[in-house]
Amino acid sequence: MNFTQEPLFIAATLCVSVFFAIWLTRFSWGRRIGTPIWVILICALLANVGVIPSAMEGSPIYDGVFRYLAPLGIFIALLDVDLRSLKNAGIPILLMFGIGTLGTVVGVFVSWFLVRPELAIGEMASAVAGMYTGTYIGGSINFNAVALSYGVNENGPLFAATTVVDNLIGTPWIIATLILPRYLQKLFHRKKLASAEQAEKASSLEFISMSSLASVLALGFLAMVLSRVVESYFPQIPEIITLTTIALILAQFPAVQQLQGKQTLGFFMIMIFLGVIGTLCDLGALAGVGDLAVTLILFVGLLVAIHGLFVFGIGSLLKMDWDVIAVASQANIGGNTTAIAAAESLNRPDLLIPGVLVGSLGNALGTYIGFLVAGIL
Repeated sequence: MNFTQEPLFIAATLCVSVFFAIWLTRFSWGRRIGTPIWVILICALLANVGVIPSAMEGSPIYDGVFRYLAPLGIFIALLDVDLRSLKNAGIPILLMFGIGTLGTVVGVFVSWFLVRPELAIGEMASAVAGMYTGTYIGGSINFNAVALSYGVNENGPLFAATTVVDNLIGTPWIIATLILPRYLQKLFHRKKLASAEQAEKASSLEFISMSSLASVLALGFLAMVLSRVVESYFPQIPEIITLTTIALILAQFPAVQQLQGKQTLGFFMIMIFLGVIGTLCDLGALAGVGDLAVTLILFVGLLVAIHGLFVFGIGSLLKMDWDVIAVASQANIGGNTTAIAAAESLNRPDLLIPGVLVGSLGNALGTYIGFLVAGIL
């Protein structure tokens, strides 16, 4: 029996990785990097040396994290949200999301003319450009929608290469958006939109009672069931929208506000999700796709770099809150889930709901813009 493929071993390793990442933040040098980044790096290392499989290889645990644990973590984290945060952060994050979207589109066209991917990819190059346009506006839903429409998924080697490079470039950008706000705030101080009360709440120590734990989990499981029932009857309404709406409504009730441990439990689940994201950074899979990987890395790397220059550069000129810029960029690059993970990791509960909203907007716009770019090219 290969115990590295054993689901229980993989689950244990993810939990140990979170524990070790938290332990590292006891040191001043470890605290500067932060728990979320340590979790990603540790799990990426473990996957690449073969201690656990990469998410590209697949595992029931990874499927469960994406299917159940991440949405549950999002729901629980949103139970701590104050609706007033939407008024403060909604317009700025929407503006930065729009600038990030423009940066993605500009990045695709600049990369197309500089890297010339059609020479290595062939006739499907424009479709691949559309896939990356869609995924870096609103997440992987758009990536797969464009791929299915153009039949890229039927070309196994090409689809594998595009997926691997997407993960290889996207994961470091998650790390970058968690690091940059901290150092940019020191170099170029910006007024944060979060109130002192919210910041104190985000960093405070929580105690979890058994009754609160049972209540929070019951609410989460029931909300996930209801959101999937709604999606089955109304496929045009994504599950995350219903889940967010339920959490937002419940969060306004005093009985829910008094439940203990919501931040701790939600943050732990998001850390597990980020650990699985780390395992997507599979260098072995990259080596397996040959010379095509070099072209795709150049194309996608330049695309994301231009997106980053747009969103952080223009955001700097507009004197935007660095955390708002980071969450907006993650809504572009990774979609709803990574935007929420970024907001939670940056201790910005006021950005959770705005992050969900712009992430959902990205899901709606990304596919259309991806098809438009593919058609133009």
